[in-house]
Amino acid sequence: MSAWSGGSFGSRGRCLLAPNPGIMTLDGTNTWVLQEPGASASVVVDPGPIEDGHLERLTSELGDVGLVLLTHHHFDHAEVAAEFARRKGCAVRALYPSLCVDADPLTDGESIDVDGLSVRVLTTPGHTADSISLLLPADGALLTGDMVLGRGTTVVAHPDGQLGPYFSSIERMRALAASGDVRALWPAHGPVLDDALGVLDFYLAHRRERLAQVERALAELSVPISPDLAEDQSLPRQVVEVVYADVDESLWDAAELSVRAQLAHLAHR
Repeated sequence: MSAWSGGSFGSRGRCLLAPNPGIMTLDGTNTWVLQEPGASASVVVDPGPIEDGHLERLTSELGDVGLVLLTHHHFDHAEVAAEFARRKGCAVRALYPSLCVDADPLTDGESIDVDGLSVRVLTTPGHTADSISLLLPADGALLTGDMVLGRGTTVVAHPDGQLGPYFSSIERMRALAASGDVRALWPAHGPVLDDALGVLDFYLAHRRERLAQVERALAELSVPISPDLAEDQSLPRQVVEVVYADVDESLWDAAELSVRAQLAHLAHR
């Protein structure tokens, strides 16, 4: 698969790729710059980490910035947000600002307007409790943060991330794709996805299949599903070794986070 390097998408989106590639970040964090055609001010989404001059690049390449938005609090998205906003003289906003910055909170369904650009906030918890997505109606695009990745599938990062809200959020995204309001997904890691409905259908099917695999693994391990299922600290790794046997072991720690979320979901559904 060819490497992803960012670029311009739709009439209003530009992705500046941060130089922080890795197992969890794929090619790096996508910093999205949203700007209405002909406008002077932009909205910057997830200014990212401090690695290798990314803050300096954003500062020098971007002119008037009207607002910084964070899809969630993880440092590879939010680390330089406060300093970048200070340099540009603008605000930072996030769903739960206390987790990452001192700023005004966002609200579900809120419409954000900056120099003619219109963006709508959708709370989409699952990867984390504070995950949001951003609808760019004029381009039929949804910025998904880490809820949907450009390659592979995301981690439901237990205990902050939870599987029940994750399913609800993906269903909410899917409804927008099914209605035609969303055609493309612009993730925070990896390439743009043009088949929004197909990708979201895959995400739902994949996670449901993984959950079924976890149930079968519990049966193999002779572990009954009970309210205290998630309390066994050694069980998640045992399940990973069964369910993710075909996955590179370098990803098992991340898989264990998702398995913990799956066990908690089974214990309380």
